[in-house]
Amino acid sequence: MEALRARQDPSLGDPVLDNAAWAALTGPQAHLAQRVGLAARFDPEVAPFVALEDHHDPQAWLDAATLVGRGGTFAVAGEGVRPPEGWDFTSVGGGVQLVDVDLTKEPDPEARLLGESDVPEMLELIERTRPGPFRPRTVELGGYLGIRRDGDLIAMAGRRMHPRGWIEISAVCTDVAFRGQGLGARLVRAVAAGIVADGEKVFLHTAAGNTTAIRLYESIGFRLRRVTDFLSVTVPEQ
Repeated sequence: MEALRARQDPSLGDPVLDNAAWAALTGPQAHLAQRVGLAARFDPEVAPFVALEDHHDPQAWLDAATLVGRGGTFAVAGEGVRPPEGWDFTSVGGGVQLVDVDLTKEPDPEARLLGESDVPEMLELIERTRPGPFRPRTVELGGYLGIRRDGDLIAMAGRRMHPRGWIEISAVCTDVAFRGQGLGARLVRAVAAGIVADGEKVFLHTAAGNTTAIRLYESIGFRLRRVTDFLSVTVPEQ
């Protein structure tokens, strides 16, 4: 983590990315948000995290408690983020945010748009590859592309958060039997082509410990913007 922090460059991109989830849920994706004051989230069937306007503000945590309910558990991210005293939490590792600086964006002739009918196969692929959170309704965020071989879904990528001016590429994954063929990079380029065609810029997140993914993204034109902490937090019963 410290080596990654030494390489991060917060001047890349745009300050709106400093709190991308909040910017998305109070901006272009506000119509998808559940919000109480200084806390907001997607429907849990879409994404599991809660965004706070300012994780240093005690009121934001109180609003999150109201939003999630007593005893509820949620994911939250931020640099040095910590809940109030008395709340249980577990670190689920660090994450990195990368922004496009020189990515070649192009459609892929083998990629096909995925929709609701594809969700069972998408969830199976997620279960096998573990790229990060993906829920039964995540596909509703749109822009998911997949590659099939012999009819089976073997790779996919799509869109998730949409802070103003930017769209996140998410759920990039390839079945282990088909890795090493460049399918992930192809899908990232194809999803990015659609994002740019919509007039937006491209960013993404991955786990700080996923050095293979970080190397891949940097090799195709992304640069490390910032390192964040990810927590699983439980609201007190009282």
